[in-house]
Formats: sequence, C-alpha cells, structure tokens
Amino acid sequence: MTQPAPIRPQFRRRVDPRAERAARTVLAGQRPRLLRQPVAAAVNERRRDPRALRAAALIQSQPRPRYDWTRDAASASPAAALGVGVAAVPAIPLQVIAEPAYLVLAMLDRPGGEVSEHDRQVIAAARLLADVGGGAVVTVCTGSGEALAEAGSDRHVALPDGWADDYVPERRAAAASALMAALSPRHILFPDSPDGADVARRLAAAAGERLFTGVQSLGPDRATRQSAGGSLETGHRPTRLMTVAADAFAPLDGVRHEARPFDLETSVVEDEVLPRLGGARRMSVDPDALSLSETDFILSAGNGVTDWRSFADLGEALGATRAGSRVVCDAGHLPRERQVGASGTVVSARCYLAFGIAGAPQHLQGITGVRHVIAVNTDLHAEMIKRADLSIVADAQAVMPALIRLIRERRHD
Repeated sequence: MTQPAPIRPQFRRRVDPRAERAARTVLAGQRPRLLRQPVAAAVNERRRDPRALRAAALIQSQPRPRYDWTRDAASASPAAALGVGVAAVPAIPLQVIAEPAYLVLAMLDRPGGEVSEHDRQVIAAARLLADVGGGAVVTVCTGSGEALAEAGSDRHVALPDGWADDYVPERRAAAASALMAALSPRHILFPDSPDGADVARRLAAAAGERLFTGVQSLGPDRATRQSAGGSLETGHRPTRLMTVAADAFAPLDGVRHEARPFDLETSVVEDEVLPRLGGARRMSVDPDALSLSETDFILSAGNGVTDWRSFADLGEALGATRAGSRVVCDAGHLPRERQVGASGTVVSARCYLAFGIAGAPQHLQGITGVRHVIAVNTDLHAEMIKRADLSIVADAQAVMPALIRLIRERRHD
C-alpha cells in the first residue's frame, strides 16, 4: 500500500503592506504618468529645474554677442552679427508749433558761448507758460539755436556773436526792448543772474512795467517767489517781465523742438548801440579764491595723487578751482574748506575733474549735482569710474604732466 506523499509546507512570500499602500496612494497634484511607473523609480527620479532648462536652451539658440569697436556702427551691432532683428530705440518726436497763439521770450545769458544750466531752467519755465494755450518759446542769445532744440526752444533770435565777448548790458536791453515792441510777447523771462537781472531791470525801467524777480514756481495764473523774510509771495497773475531763480525749475529732458531761426521782417537787433560805460570788461579772478559752491570747473585730488606740484600747475593751466577728498584734507594737502563730499561741500559745478579718487559714498553724494564728471584712476572698477562720463584708466602722476604739456602747446599755437 502506497503511502501518500508527505505534505510539504508552502512558504508564501511576505508582502510589505507599507509598499502596497504606497503603490496605491496618489499624491495630490501628482501627474498620472507617475502611476504607470514603479514607486521606486518615481521616488528616485531627479527633479529638473525648468528655469535651468530654459536658460540652457536660450544660450544654445542665441550665442553671446561680441562687441567689435573696430567696425562701423552698422556692422558692430550685436543684432547684425547674429542676424536677429532688434527694434530700434524710438527717436524723440519733433514738436512743431507752426502757428503759435502767443510768444514767450527767454532772454538767456549763454556765458562763454555755452548754454548753462540756469539758461535751460529759464527755457523750462517758459515752456510752462507756453504749453497751456498753444504758445511758443522764443530764445534770444548769442550763437545758433541748435543746442537749444533739446532744451525746449521753438524759435531762436541770434544776437551778434561779438556781444558775448564784452559786458555791454545796454545792447541787450535795447535788443530786448526792440523785440518787445516788434513781437508783442505775452511774457519775457530772464535768468536771475548778475547779467540777466541787470538787463531785466533796464528793460523794466525803459518800458515802465513791473518786474517780478526771483520766481521759484510758475503757472498760467500764478507766480511765486520767496521774500527776504523767508515767506512766500504769490502773484495771482504773472507779470510780463520776470526773472527766474536758479535751481527753481528742472531742465527739460527727452524733448526735441525746432529752435528754428525767427524770421523778422526788419532787423530789430541794432549793433550800433554804444555803451555808456567806458572800458567795461570782465576782470580775471583767481579760481582758488572762488567758493566750491560757486565755481563751474573743479579739479579734485584723492589718495592716488602724490605729485602735488603737477596738481597745482594743472589747476593754474586749466583755470580750475582746486579741491580734494576727505583723505587729502585730513593729510593737510588742502584746507578743510576745499573738501568735497557730504561732510564737506556739496558742489554743482559744470565740470568735475577727479584724479586718484576711488569714490566713497560720502564723496559721491557731494557731486550729485555735477553735470560732467571726468575721472582718472588706475582701478577700472572704482566707483568714481562708474560715476564718470569720461574715464581715463591711468596713473594720475603720468596724466597730469601730459595735460600740462598739451595745454601749453595749444596756447603757443
């Protein structure tokens, strides 16, 4: 009799209940494609950064542009090198006032043949009066009106160039009186400067009209100035003759007007007006005798200057007022009143030539109002180099004698 085979125990593979629950669990926001993958593969998949993928694709599709200054402007463009069309920077539209309803005259100083900041502020004040009812701004000064187009001038009356050489206020006052009679302007504005205020008072006395001086805010129905006691004086109707205070109006930027020559039927500017003052001329002034807040040209030195003899000679050759940083004044190379910066004097010169100045924050705060900054420094990454409009990466001790030689050669020529 055969005996039955012994029953062997069957061992079942043990299943981890946690793995089964993990396989059946669908996380919130998980994509359905992860359900078709093993749990281990989904867990071990490396997460990819979409921003890095886009950056890599952009680098592959657009190689880094190379700037080649040896070519002309058209071929040196990065877009032209890559063959990619880039939208050009939109040009400032030309504002043309063909038939103005009225005229506003701006009698400018234009010292030395250059348009000063005060002149630009006078034009900006004139625009506030002209833009209300379709008027036009007419600038009156020596030289052409090309430099005045970006300042907001619609028409320009050019005075004889010889008038800028000598101080003859009688000529300018006579020309302003003739223009006042020929053009009948609604307002005539002058800079509240020694020259401009002098001509304005002469014109007011000759015309018998009131002069509102030192205007600090202006509108079609008001004009405000600060009295001697500090209180504000407001005129509810702007007078015909006014002088504009310095730094009261911001010069216009990003505008372009015609500034075309004004066509006059007869010449109202007579060159035969003779001065009543004999031998009137401008006296030369020592630049170092001027205050840093009043001068237009400053030659400044920093810790990088060691040749002080050349620094003094360069200041004399350029006719610039010498100044320095705090380190220079602390060392005794210049007096304390010549220190430029937040802890010294805040300057607003037209040109600031800096030698060996790194550009500390307190020093940069002192030159925020400067129009043109030229920096000479050996450090390409200096803050003063970044602030400057024109930079020379060289040693100050080598640049100063070279400038002195160049100035002397030009004078002999």
